[in-house]
Amino acid sequence: MTNSGMVYVLIFVFIAGFLLGVIVSSFMRFFHGRAARELAENQMEMAMSRLKEAFGELSVQALSRSTDEFLKLARSRFEAERQATSQELEGKKALIDQKLEEMASKLENVSRLIKELEKDREKKFGELAGKLSEFSIQTAELARTAGNLKEVLASSKARGQWGERMAEDILQAVGLVEGINYKKQSQTANGTRPDFTFFLPRGLVLNMDVKFPFDNYVRYMESPSEQEKESFAKAFIRDVRNRIKEVASREYIDPEQGTVDYALLFIPNEQVFSFIQEKEPGLLDEALSRKVIFCSPTTLFAVLAVVRQAVENFALQQASKEILALFGRFKAEWEKFLDRMDKLGKRIKSLQDEYDSLVNSRRKGLERVLDKIDQERAMQALVKEGANKSLEEEEGAEA
Repeated sequence: MTNSGMVYVLIFVFIAGFLLGVIVSSFMRFFHGRAARELAENQMEMAMSRLKEAFGELSVQALSRSTDEFLKLARSRFEAERQATSQELEGKKALIDQKLEEMASKLENVSRLIKELEKDREKKFGELAGKLSEFSIQTAELARTAGNLKEVLASSKARGQWGERMAEDILQAVGLVEGINYKKQSQTANGTRPDFTFFLPRGLVLNMDVKFPFDNYVRYMESPSEQEKESFAKAFIRDVRNRIKEVASREYIDPEQGTVDYALLFIPNEQVFSFIQEKEPGLLDEALSRKVIFCSPTTLFAVLAVVRQAVENFALQQASKEILALFGRFKAEWEKFLDRMDKLGKRIKSLQDEYDSLVNSRRKGLERVLDKIDQERAMQALVKEGANKSLEEEEGAEA
């Protein structure tokens, strides 16, 4: 039952109670005694019966009306809820469809990525197999080279030739050309003969020696005893130190004769270079203090690359100066050219003015003379024509 139905029932009960009280009061005052009371009670019962019937009918009507209103309200709310639910379901359906499309697109991208990764994996495996094959070949080549190296290190003369060959390969890799960037076995003014002499800017040179004491290092590598190895290692370090002193005292470093303040000592093997650093780390600093720079194949490449870049930069700087000088000369010649052109332009303008004056004044004067001549010729023609007519008229009169 709705609120409006309850209100109707309460109003009806209130009215019925009020009427019942009025009726009872009236009967009690009108009748006296027992008979009056009995009559009043009978009438009261009848009134109550009618009131109950009326109340029942009114309750049924109110309940029916409330039920109708409740059903209408329920239908309205149900319809609103149904529409809201339908709209919500449609929105969720659209969202689900959108999510499904996004998932399908992402799955397609993932599938394409997996295929690309699979192709790339096959390619990488192929490249890896090729690299492993190359590595196997290089390992065999390295073993063969190590055997050859052992044979080379066994001979002092062969070691010198091998060091020179290694140095020449590095020079070629850097891009240096003999006779242009460096020279070999060239005697200096002091009588020394460096293995390589590099040409630097401003007439300076950098000397390099490639002869290195490997005898005790070879004995160290071949010795099976740790005690002997230690002895040969110390002897090798002593040989290297003596070689540093020898290079420093050979006048490879002579700024008065045009050399730079350092000389290079080439160690044609990375393993030997690492061995020196491991056994005697301070030896490199000692060499630098004597202005001798140790160079392994890798560091020699870097040093010579810097040398080449410095030479090229200096050449570029010199060329830039020459270009600037040429620009200065060009500017001077250009200014002279502009001055002559200005003078020529002024002369041409003067000639143009004279030409215009000649054309405008003289031409008009000549045209006036020609006009007068034309007028005279026209007058003579008219006179001649008149004379001819008079002559013809006279001849006709005589005839």
